[in-house]
Amino acid sequence: MKRSSTSSPNDAVPCLARVLEARVSFRSQSFLRPLKLSTGTIHSITEAVASVTVDLGGVRSTGKGAIYLSDLWAWPDASRSHEERDGILRDICSTMAAEMPEWCGQSAHPLEHGLLLHSRCGAFVEVPALASAMCASPFDAALHDAVGLAMGKSAFRLYDEDMPVPSADRFFKGGSATAAVRRCVRKAPLEAVPGWYLVGGLDDLGDGFAEWAARFSRFKIKVAGREAMADAVRVSEVFRRARECGCGAPLLSLDSNEGNPDEASVGAFLDELERLDSEASRALAYLEQPTGRDISRAAFDWSRIAGRKPVYLDEGLTSLDLLPLAKSQGWSGLALKTCKGHSFLLCSAAWAVENGLSLVLQDLTNPGLAALHSWLVAAHLPTENGIELNSPQFTPTANAGFLPALEPLFHPVDGIHRLGMPVPAGLGSRLEASRPH
Repeated sequence: MKRSSTSSPNDAVPCLARVLEARVSFRSQSFLRPLKLSTGTIHSITEAVASVTVDLGGVRSTGKGAIYLSDLWAWPDASRSHEERDGILRDICSTMAAEMPEWCGQSAHPLEHGLLLHSRCGAFVEVPALASAMCASPFDAALHDAVGLAMGKSAFRLYDEDMPVPSADRFFKGGSATAAVRRCVRKAPLEAVPGWYLVGGLDDLGDGFAEWAARFSRFKIKVAGREAMADAVRVSEVFRRARECGCGAPLLSLDSNEGNPDEASVGAFLDELERLDSEASRALAYLEQPTGRDISRAAFDWSRIAGRKPVYLDEGLTSLDLLPLAKSQGWSGLALKTCKGHSFLLCSAAWAVENGLSLVLQDLTNPGLAALHSWLVAAHLPTENGIELNSPQFTPTANAGFLPALEPLFHPVDGIHRLGMPVPAGLGSRLEASRPH
């Protein structure tokens, strides 16, 4: 008789799973206020919620994962409407759900399954690699959640023993991806993680900003990247306004969402900001990928910029094969995102740490379960910045299923996100109140 995931945890169960079933559902979420990126403005978005059932040596378990299908970020194609792109992304998710039992039907470590799923994204030629990876990410998360639940342990503790991961072992010294991930993951996860408030391109800095600035000291600023002086003025305005609102020492980061044409324009911005407001310049902690996502074609030497401010690769990292190129181009490190896939994130982070690059963790307005997943990443990996968690700003209703249990996570009063309980098994899907246990 097969045991269910409600059985007592069995450490003797090997960390080798095969996928039995995968499903996906969708729900639309409207933003409380528009979020302006350099590529356009987000008014509403689709949340993809995946469930994956696995078998581990007779132990059957079902996990869950979620992500926003942010087409404007992953697939900024002006020739197609949001509705058209959203429909295609939903179709890709549905195809992945149907095919995943075949793709991942052999027993393997969940890291291998996740990377194989990521590699399958290349089959969806009608969309960019980043968009298909985003579609795959809730399935990867659900897979790791399921395996962790079956074993009664956090998904970040599935690396205690070295196991073969053919898709990634060759990238690491000693030939073991599981060993590299184990070295990268904190032995004791953080209990409190500093958060960031997102200042969108359309946001005014009035009373609404003042309410949030009273709770946060870190501010991520969206800019267009096309005019150095305009961007410098915006950064200075946010810095000064945060000080007026009682934040004594604001910390800033900058994201142009690839809006800058080249590295020279980034240098020009840094020059303008230094001339305009030296205090704001000193408060600028780092820059997210300023230029185009194809780092083979949009190839720049970032060493001079990185010598002034750290600059992190984000949208341009879609394959582990690109990691050596990123290092050679002088990027300071990687901007991790759960929407590229849990397995890809872990391997990228482990490679970066092994090769002397640093890490930051960025958001995709992660909702509910996806936000919890992101927090767990921040608690377990050595990121420099803490965590972005801006669904409370833009789609707070998406977090309702985890309240009031995770109030310290979604409603921080001091700019610090806390879990307020022990790290859960898997990736935390059983903390959702609306989910039957």
